[in-house]
Amino acid sequence: MRVVLQRSGPAAVRVNGEVTGQIDKGYVLLVGITHTDTEQDVAYVAKKIAGLRLWEDEEGKMNRSIDEVDGDILSVSQFTLYGDTKKGRRPSFIEAARPEHAEPLWHYFNRKLEEEGLAVQTGIFGAMMDVELVNDGPVTIIVESKS
Repeated sequence: MRVVLQRSGPAAVRVNGEVTGQIDKGYVLLVGITHTDTEQDVAYVAKKIAGLRLWEDEEGKMNRSIDEVDGDILSVSQFTLYGDTKKGRRPSFIEAARPEHAEPLWHYFNRKLEEEGLAVQTGIFGAMMDVELVNDGPVTIIVESKS
């Protein structure tokens, strides 16, 4: 599992012009799942993200977690995170999980984040989405289950 986490101010995801999820501040998560990922991988990444300290304290140090700043999650499925560009000019997505494997794990990931006490908004799995956000910092972190 691979997640690109962006600390964000206001963010929203739209499908066919309709907002399917939005937050005032928190993390925008671009979520990629590979064919070998399991529920254990998903649970590990959800717990890791919930505990990360990426928000500044009074001294300007990244010392506060998302729950300490009343932030929310905007979770967007993103199979292209497993695009391989080593050969040719067109990426290969062979490492991205098939939808029948990835979609249940993405939903499970969102539930695990909620179990960590976080409010989760989402895009729609497999849809063409427009994601807009105000990248705060900018702070962008890659979280992987296999590292």
